[in-house]
Formats: sequence, C-alpha cells, structure tokens
Amino acid sequence: MSNEDARLIGFQRGGSAADQFRFLRSNSEQELLASQGLPPYTELSRRGRGWQVMDTSATAAVVVRPSTVAGLTVYNGETGATAKSYVIDRVGAFNLVTTAALSDWSIWACIHPAGMTAPTADITAIKGMNGGTYAGSAIVDTGATVVDNGWFPVGGGHVIHGVGVTPGTASVVEIGGRLIVPATGALSINVVASITGLTFTHFISWYEVELDLD
Repeated sequence: MSNEDARLIGFQRGGSAADQFRFLRSNSEQELLASQGLPPYTELSRRGRGWQVMDTSATAAVVVRPSTVAGLTVYNGETGATAKSYVIDRVGAFNLVTTAALSDWSIWACIHPAGMTAPTADITAIKGMNGGTYAGSAIVDTGATVVDNGWFPVGGGHVIHGVGVTPGTASVVEIGGRLIVPATGALSINVVASITGLTFTHFISWYEVELDLD
C-alpha cells in the first residue's frame, strides 16, 4: 500500500455535502499534520462549553501561604456516568484597594479532589464565553473554608508602588488546561501579598467537557 493510499479520511464540519470529507496525513510518529486556522479554544467557546465568573466584593489578601480559607472557589457539582470535568482556562485577580506602602502580590491555586462537600453558592452570575446562559452544575463561593489539599503559586509577582487607597494592578494567568477539576471536586484561588491591607476580587474561567480520567 502506498503512502497516498494509506491516508485517513476525516469529517469536515461545514461546506457543501460533497466537501464534508477530507484526507488526513500523519508522520512516522502518527502525529497528525495540520495547520490551525482559528485561535485556540474557539471551537469550545462556539459550542457553549466555556464559562467565567468573578466576585465583586473584595477580600483581603493573606500574608502567608494559603491554607483553609480561599478567595474564590469553583465547585464541580456534576455527578453520574456523563459527569463533565472543568478544564481550567484562566485565573486572575484585581487589586481593588492598595495602601500607601510599596508591596507585591501573587496568585495561588489549590485543586480539591473528588468527594469535597459542596460549598455555599455565593455567586450565580456565571457568564458564557459565547454569551450563553449558564445552566450547569458549578457552585461558586467567596471566602469558602476549604481543605488544604496543597496550594501552589500560579502567577508571578506584581509590584504596587505605594499609591494610596486606590485601585491597583490586575493579573490574568493563562492555565490552558494544566488544572482539571473532577466531578465533586473544586478549584480555589487566593492572593498572597507582602503586607496587610490589600484587597482583591478574583476571577476563574473554565470549559466543561466529558473526559476519561482513568
């Protein structure tokens, strides 16, 4: 069988009925040879799988490694054989109140495994990345008491140059699927700062997809 005959046939979305199938090629490592046309995550957003949430009431940053109190927690309330996982897209924070002192801060995250007790639903304004209305199982809690399953920094340091009690810096960290929240698990984030008196609002975005986690 020649290389030309060994080509795979794949389905193409869109186009005329006669143009819905295309040949696909792979290299010796069976990696598909393709070029990306649309930006990453476009298809997931188009299908209504992407969501984002932000708290509007600022909470104080901690001045030690986070432990059992979170700034913002997103809980995956999915259950059953077709339960979706939450693939984390981005996390972020906005420094609403600064102080008159030089300081710096960073964002930390903690993945809570399956079996976590559902927190209180403080925030229901979950927004779709394609403008859709949320009807999923996420529960969002501000200032939740959580189990310390291991916190790690995810965002680099940000310096505040002592500008008084005014809004300061903001940071959004691209996670890009490196963190995954299983059904009945959760993601918590918090801000660690070098001084007391700094307050922040928090942001998380994710995609809800069915994954084989075995």
